Amino acid sequence: MAFFAVELMLFLLALSLKGSISAPRDTEAALICTNRTSIESDRRVYVATFLAAMDVITPLVNRQGYGGVVNGTGNNTVYAFGECMKDLSRTDCNLCFARCKTQILRCLPFQRLTRGGRLFFDGCYLRYDDYMFFNESLSAVDRTLCGTNDFVGNQSLFRENVVELVRIMSVEGPKNDGFFTGLVNRGNLTVFGLAQCWEFVTGNACQTCLNNSVANISSCPPKDEGRVLNAGCYIRYSTQRFFNNSSPDSPASTGGQSRRLAVILASTFSGVALLVIVATISFFGRKRAIKQRREKKQLGALLQTLNKSKLNFSYESLERATNYFHESNKLGQGGSGAVYKGVLQNGQAVAIKRLFFTSRQWVDHFFNEVNLISGIDHKNLVKLLGCSITGPESLLVYEYVPNQSLHDNLFVKENVPPLNWQERYKIILGTAEGLAFLHEESTVRIIHRDIKLSNILLDEDFTPKIADFGLARLFPEDKTHISTAIAGTLGYMAPEYIVRGKLTEKADVYSFGVLLIEVICGRRNNSSTSQTSNSILQKVWNLYGTSKLFDAVDPTLEGKFPEEEANRLLQIGLLCVQASAELRPTMPIVVKMLTYQHEIPEPKQPPFLNTTSSSSEMMSPLNKAGTPYFQSGSNTNSSGNNMTESFIEPR
Repeated sequence: MAFFAVELMLFLLALSLKGSISAPRDTEAALICTNRTSIESDRRVYVATFLAAMDVITPLVNRQGYGGVVNGTGNNTVYAFGECMKDLSRTDCNLCFARCKTQILRCLPFQRLTRGGRLFFDGCYLRYDDYMFFNESLSAVDRTLCGTNDFVGNQSLFRENVVELVRIMSVEGPKNDGFFTGLVNRGNLTVFGLAQCWEFVTGNACQTCLNNSVANISSCPPKDEGRVLNAGCYIRYSTQRFFNNSSPDSPASTGGQSRRLAVILASTFSGVALLVIVATISFFGRKRAIKQRREKKQLGALLQTLNKSKLNFSYESLERATNYFHESNKLGQGGSGAVYKGVLQNGQAVAIKRLFFTSRQWVDHFFNEVNLISGIDHKNLVKLLGCSITGPESLLVYEYVPNQSLHDNLFVKENVPPLNWQERYKIILGTAEGLAFLHEESTVRIIHRDIKLSNILLDEDFTPKIADFGLARLFPEDKTHISTAIAGTLGYMAPEYIVRGKLTEKADVYSFGVLLIEVICGRRNNSSTSQTSNSILQKVWNLYGTSKLFDAVDPTLEGKFPEEEANRLLQIGLLCVQASAELRPTMPIVVKMLTYQHEIPEPKQPPFLNTTSSSSEMMSPLNKAGTPYFQSGSNTNSSGNNMTESFIEPR
């Protein structure tokens, strides 16, 4: 009942303030994309790093009106900065910046990736680049934009007022924390203006930027509007009032009426505002307390489980095992943490993951790995040996798998012979057996959700081991499917999961089918591109029915493979990636097909392929479904390590 009263008061408050001039000012002034382009090999990594930076910067802007972030390493480091105009309300700032983030993606086309861009809205600003630009006040791509309409009236006086206004703003702005709004009204001719230096541009740098703006914007009159878009500041004038503050915009009598109205509104709604604040604090405080109690309960149960088992490692022993996480022992880094090789006191080699996650994600990841996986033992699953949660960071300890990932062996390692046919068949069959165990042979049904090349590790004899169960989900025995926020890697994700969030074991079957085809063909399924020439699924589907499926086999094998068996495996792959989940075989059936114990039916067309021609367009499922590509982010390595919940990583 209390919340209903609050909602009613908020509704009345919204009606009363309907006439406010407040607006997000999300009109685009200019989008500037750099001319520098990335090389093809690091495009996907740079995009993922950019998206992760956007995920970090958003709460900063929401909380304080501005934010800067540095994300990534080496050539794939992204520097990003966003800020709202200081006269905007928090709500309008959030609205403006949300739109800004979606529009700056126009600087990130899939075919040609620019490594920098800046987007100016009249209410907010967003920039990313591949170098540290936070101290820049001026740059070579700064712009002056003049309006399209001439001022109607005394143009000489208008010019004088504009020049005087921008001069005042350039003087007063640096004195006022880099921000100033005002007007000049001489000869009954009013000009309004706003100047703002970005948060990282202070002191002399702010003054330099604004002085440059004054010199450039003076060329705009007699146009009725003008803007200067510099690396370190923004300045605008207009004959229409566009900013939000209490400055009078007409004779004193009108200003007095505005102030009296403000007093009336403040008196009327002060009680409402107080009640809303109290109710909001109470609601979120209670919600947070419940969440903390739940997490503490989970953590407490986990600690009790660990203390009574052999899974518990001391943090100090794992530190020593990795030589204090020395860079030379680093095996790789993914969305959930960095992995290091370590040697325990008994001489056993292990792989130790340092988790990035905290709070709910941290607990979820640990419960997945410890509760779901620790009791499972199968030759094709990476064994979790233990963990440590009592030190300054969370660690997971796995068996060490020496031959790295399937992705590394197919696309990264140099000066080594390519995997031969027997090794590829062994890897495909072992992966299928591991998934069949998870789905139907284990004591609990588990869906992995992130089957891909980089999550299949290879032992000394190239026995495959499925790794990284951070996104795994327990599948209840009495359920036909579960609904969940989507997570995983674009290109491996089943269509029904992407579009509707419907998760079954058939989502893993689809991912396995993509992986099988990639292994046989020696090419990645680049589903994030709009050209089917880059889709290995399209190529295999086009060859199907010609009795020459083997033409898609990796040319590095130089024909040293049995053609009939190659045709058979690729047909199994097509069965696994059929658009309809009901038509896909289960993993135990896939194992029987691979071992010649089950007939292979005719596959139907995979999803998102256009059959009109071999060069037709392949549409992304997310575009078709109207679902945004990216929702949140985390750093990732070149092999496409998994993202956090509700994140789709581009291939």
